[in-house]
Amino acid sequence: MSSIRRYAVCGLSARGLASFVLPILGLTDRTADGGFGYGSDEDDLSGYAEVVAIVDTDADRVAEFNQALQRLGRSPIPFFPPTQYDEMLAIVVPDAVIVTSPDHTHEEYIIGALRHDVDVITEKPMVSTAAAARAVLAAERSSNGTVQITHNFRYPAAHREVKQLILAGTIGRITRVVMDYHVDLRHGASYFLRWNRRRSLSGGLQVHKSSHHFDLLNWWIGSAPDEIFGYGAMNYYGPASPHRPGGELSVGELRAKDPYFLAQQESGVFPTDDNTARAGLFGLHYPGQYPGSRPLYLYDAEIDIEDTYSAIARYPSGASLTYSIDFSSTWEGFRVSIAGTHGSISLLHGRTVDGAALPTSDHITVSELFGPTRVVEVHPEAGGHGGADPLMRRDLFTGPSPESVELGLMATSTEAAYAVAMGDALTQSIATRRPINLAALLDLS
Repeated sequence: MSSIRRYAVCGLSARGLASFVLPILGLTDRTADGGFGYGSDEDDLSGYAEVVAIVDTDADRVAEFNQALQRLGRSPIPFFPPTQYDEMLAIVVPDAVIVTSPDHTHEEYIIGALRHDVDVITEKPMVSTAAAARAVLAAERSSNGTVQITHNFRYPAAHREVKQLILAGTIGRITRVVMDYHVDLRHGASYFLRWNRRRSLSGGLQVHKSSHHFDLLNWWIGSAPDEIFGYGAMNYYGPASPHRPGGELSVGELRAKDPYFLAQQESGVFPTDDNTARAGLFGLHYPGQYPGSRPLYLYDAEIDIEDTYSAIARYPSGASLTYSIDFSSTWEGFRVSIAGTHGSISLLHGRTVDGAALPTSDHITVSELFGPTRVVEVHPEAGGHGGADPLMRRDLFTGPSPESVELGLMATSTEAAYAVAMGDALTQSIATRRPINLAALLDLS
């Protein structure tokens, strides 16, 4: 029997291509013809895996990708629309599916695979609502298939070092954690120019983005909270934005006066050709998702998600979490402080809008309550997301390392469900101004 596992990819997204399809195909030469010039690490997984099918709503996008493969002398990958998902599972019989489609579609793909006893690797967030997370957990319990979630935010070197310090008892029992997160004006604006802007598709940024942070924080703390409360608002984007140029303006006139557009004309965040479908990483177009006939802008009325919010969560151990984030900042990254009964750990990870690392970024300060303070300097490793992606792929496709097992780097479905539930509960709390019980949302009480 071949040791190479066969994967069907659900969603030919930029993340799906960069993190999974191209490494599995062994396309490590990004200078080759085909438009694959950006965004993927150079690890070759072709000796461990193969892509046997692509499921996507956009046949034209998949066709463009297959044409690029053929120019490279590769065979096209069989395509199936979502309506033929069950048929694909029966005909192709993959060992596993990789889900990299928009968040609201994850539930159907995951549960469909589990119904066929097929393993699942899914992008984070696992799903877009707590109800969907509850359904996935139930489906996994009654299936021979398993669900793995790519919470790669655990994997950067500094984050692993913090976990090692906590496990070593350096600061004792954790009592309080504070994270202040910032998404810079380029990265932040991009969410409001894509499908993420609609809560029905993304669960809001509380789920789509913050679930990654919640998973990291829960992993450091060693448990999930039982209650969360918060506030949020739309301060930067949408029709009431203080930055929206006044008057009834065409898209062209709006761009000429818009401070966001003027600040990042060369960044690629704003599409500038309104006559053709938007192109993403690798030059591939999105004719179905982002046709040129339907321009999106930062001030559109359909935007219904918050761009600023704060939360406080309570853990069974008595620890508390304070978390805040905004999506139009002068810098990208976070400050975190972890207090314990015997000391504290603090970490800054950040860069400017132009990509320069902030001073002392990735320096971990360890202060013992009755002892010295020392600084642990950690250097980012090679590869996407500060070296996280290659390590995560190693765990997924070649087996977990001893360090991964020791630290619990691979997120379980229950851990991922709690990360989603925290985001969903935060949204509910913002709407109701009440604390929300998480176990009740997941029916785990």
